[in-house]
Amino acid sequence: MNDNLNENQEPDGSESRFNTIIKPGSSIAQPQTPPVFESWMDPQPEAVKPILPVYVEPIPAVFEPEIRPIQTAVSGESIIYEAPRQKNNQKKPGFWLVMLCLILIFIFFFTPVRVTTLVLGIDWRPSDSPWLGRSDTMILTTIPPVLPQVSMLSIPRDLWVTIPNHYDNRINTAHYFAELTTPGSGMQAAKEAVEANFGIKVNYAVRIKFSGFVDIVDAFGGVTVNLPEAMSGLEAGPNHLDGKQALAFVRDRKSGDDFFRQERGQLFIASAIKEVLNPLKWPRIPAVLAVAAANIDTDLPIWLWPRTAYALIFSAVKGFDAHTLDRSMVTPWVTDDGAQVLAPNWAIMNPLIEELFK
Repeated sequence: MNDNLNENQEPDGSESRFNTIIKPGSSIAQPQTPPVFESWMDPQPEAVKPILPVYVEPIPAVFEPEIRPIQTAVSGESIIYEAPRQKNNQKKPGFWLVMLCLILIFIFFFTPVRVTTLVLGIDWRPSDSPWLGRSDTMILTTIPPVLPQVSMLSIPRDLWVTIPNHYDNRINTAHYFAELTTPGSGMQAAKEAVEANFGIKVNYAVRIKFSGFVDIVDAFGGVTVNLPEAMSGLEAGPNHLDGKQALAFVRDRKSGDDFFRQERGQLFIASAIKEVLNPLKWPRIPAVLAVAAANIDTDLPIWLWPRTAYALIFSAVKGFDAHTLDRSMVTPWVTDDGAQVLAPNWAIMNPLIEELFK
């Protein structure tokens, strides 16, 4: 025998098929262990029946449900669930209070009631009477139902009308004669003069002294007026006016007649209200209110101030519905005393008045 053969080789030198040692990790396939089959004769385990929950009817809301612990499922036992508590759908009193406040606010700001206010600029001179003077500026304003849009109609101060309880005269004298005879009655007399001649209901009035007008504008830091064209010595475009300049602008009659004066007054009012929307002006509001309290008088109830302010701001942003009694609505006329006045053409004026105030 060949002594050089190892234990894994055949005599002819080939590798033995029976003595091959399979080492761990070798690529030679390991022999598979034959499967062990269980006998079908062996007893099979009994199938587990599913545990079904038992539903308990919920307890009516009128009774307080009994608190019962949830039982853990055990083989052969049923799971008992606690009936859920029913929610109380009744609204708390606070909810209805909030809803009531919202409804009142909606009615307050959008109430279907027309509010007509007469704005008077009083040519007051220092005297014993705090409000004795003619109403040289007269603007009739109205806030229609629902829509917070302010309409304005400027009335010429020289309009020749019948003054109630007096005689025919300029409409701006109604305030003067009432204050002359009974101090404090000027606003009511001016409202009655407009009502008697225009055939409308004037609810309230606001009057401001021209002398106080200067102080109010100065306290506000001036007002910027954007002019569509050059007028009253001012250039077209933005012009920042202090108190005296603003008063000269709204009362100027040298560069135009009373009709131009009415337009300038409306333009200044719109510009002043826009200034209120400027946050940089807000710190000045307390000083403005302090000056205004001494120079403005009104019978407008305080509960209407928020609605009026809202309508003014809304109109300043969207644009005022501004109108004047133009030249076609009046006829220049000279009285027997030589006064130059304007006779109203009611047939032409009435359609505009009805459109705005009725």
